[in-house]
Amino acid sequence: MTESTTLVAALLGLLEGLTEFIPVSSTGHLLLAGHFLGFNSAGKTFEVVIQLGAVLALLVVYAGRLWAVFRDAPSDPQARRFILSVLLAFLPAAVVGVLAHDFIKRVLFESPMLIAVMLILGGIVLLFVDRLAVNPRQEDAMQMPLGMAFKIGLFQCLAMVPGVSRSGATIVGALWLGASKRAAAEFSFFLSMPTMAAAVAYDLYKNRDVLDWTAWNEIAVGFAVAFISALFVVRWLLGFVSRQGYALFGWWRIIVGVVVLGALLLGF
Repeated sequence: MTESTTLVAALLGLLEGLTEFIPVSSTGHLLLAGHFLGFNSAGKTFEVVIQLGAVLALLVVYAGRLWAVFRDAPSDPQARRFILSVLLAFLPAAVVGVLAHDFIKRVLFESPMLIAVMLILGGIVLLFVDRLAVNPRQEDAMQMPLGMAFKIGLFQCLAMVPGVSRSGATIVGALWLGASKRAAAEFSFFLSMPTMAAAVAYDLYKNRDVLDWTAWNEIAVGFAVAFISALFVVRWLLGFVSRQGYALFGWWRIIVGVVVLGALLLGF
């Protein structure tokens, strides 16, 4: 592993960790960075596996609460209801992801122009929803009504288009449906666990014949950097959005999208 490939692996791992749980599209950032850096791993092995670093960071942060939920589930109706709400929200994306996997990977993932446009449009939507004067009806992500949870899961399906953002779609959906800014972000965290784990497992299965594990050093570097950076983001994000909202992320999406769009139109 050369110094340059180590640096690229670390940069992509940092991008994954910093963007996975904020509404700016980690997949979009990774694909665009790979495009401009000329980085492309066989079967997208690197890009897929480093997502597990972010998942692990989330599990570490929420280990205590998750353990309490599953420990109490046999005797606590509220714990069982929370688990059911996450599973209901996960279901739509699981079905759409299986049915549309090949189209998403072979067509949508290969269009930097589409990603740039979706970053801009998603930023505009995020700014609009963030400014809505809505009195939140749901303050606790662990007591999300089942109907609301399922509808948030439908919003998550929009993230099949790279550049939309999984967290962005679920957060916008939750805000629109009446969740507080903190509850929207936290429910997006919980929903990301089964969604990302299932997506990575299915992606590895579908690409099992073309996976390239020879670059395990780069994968290890990306995984480690994604884990560490995601730890900081998860610990910081809830407090930030409770105070400041999501405008910063909306403007970031628009700026990145416009810059990338300009670069692509100039032939870069």
